Amino acid sequence: MAKLDDLPLRPDLRGQKPYGAPQLNVPVQLNVNENTFGIPEVVALDIVQELASEVIHLNRYPDREFLNLRGQFAEYLGGGLGPSQLWAANGSNEILTQIFQAFGGPSTSAISFGPTYSMYPNIARITLTPYAEVPREADFGLTAGYVSEQIRKINPGIVLLCNPNNPTGTSIDSEVVLAAYEAFDGILVVDEAYAEFSDQESAISLLPGRERLVVSRTMSKAFAFAGTRVGYLAGDAAFVDALRIVRLPYHLSALTQAAARAALRHSARMLENVEQIKVQRNRIAAGVTTMGLMAYDSQANFVLVEGFSDPAATFEALLERGVIIRNVGIANSLRITAGTEAETSKLLGELSLVLE
Repeated sequence: MAKLDDLPLRPDLRGQKPYGAPQLNVPVQLNVNENTFGIPEVVALDIVQELASEVIHLNRYPDREFLNLRGQFAEYLGGGLGPSQLWAANGSNEILTQIFQAFGGPSTSAISFGPTYSMYPNIARITLTPYAEVPREADFGLTAGYVSEQIRKINPGIVLLCNPNNPTGTSIDSEVVLAAYEAFDGILVVDEAYAEFSDQESAISLLPGRERLVVSRTMSKAFAFAGTRVGYLAGDAAFVDALRIVRLPYHLSALTQAAARAALRHSARMLENVEQIKVQRNRIAAGVTTMGLMAYDSQANFVLVEGFSDPAATFEALLERGVIIRNVGIANSLRITAGTEAETSKLLGELSLVLE
């Protein structure tokens, strides 16, 4: 059997490893920022009915433009958006990949402000887009002046602002987004994967008149839809047309579209647990503080905790006790997803014993 090194792999991919967090079957899984509350039964039943109605038509290709689904996303987001200003794909990672396919490549560059979402450099790499990560300011924050200065200095083709930022949970306000947009002539992507957990105003309100600004969202987090793989984007209709050029034909399956349509019909019910998750997020922050650790202020469904003398050892010790969290590679820190009340109790109890 051949080895990977035996194949004529692209030179820039040699030595690289596939992206992905550990997938381990443990009782308390708080490592990949899923909504651990799951899907309400009444919504699940409606999704099943919607899927069943599609099954008899699976001999046909799916709706290539999926305007009905795009219209539902527009209605959910509000802000006067129409179906032509929305786009969807298999998770926000595919949305970002399509942006890089359309506007990136070897002749331009992309930047973000790190530490931030670890898929950004991977997407840049596979689209042959030169990429740089500019360090964040104190406590992982960003100010309008700093962001503007760094963008003007580098003059990239794509700027990525993760808000709230993963893995730190920190957020930025509209002033920072506007400063970034005005600092260059390229594409500004505001990645709002965790927007439903945030008290900050969405960049959706800034879209009118700014054709180079786009807002990326996902159903994986607040909607508890990670397994369905649905990401979406709002922007100018011309920007959406650019993504239609690079998308693969029929990229969004009929079953994916059906499940998303049903879930969006129940958006209020699907988001009922958001407030409970925020309570558990704040409970984690308060709990670890009493243990002598420091929790960064978070507007997402997770908390970045600092103060571990050996994060890898703490991760392993918790794993042995049936709790998995995330080592994101930030010195002395671990990231913890906010789950149910019972999961938080288990986490805090086991972490206290590990630290002792």
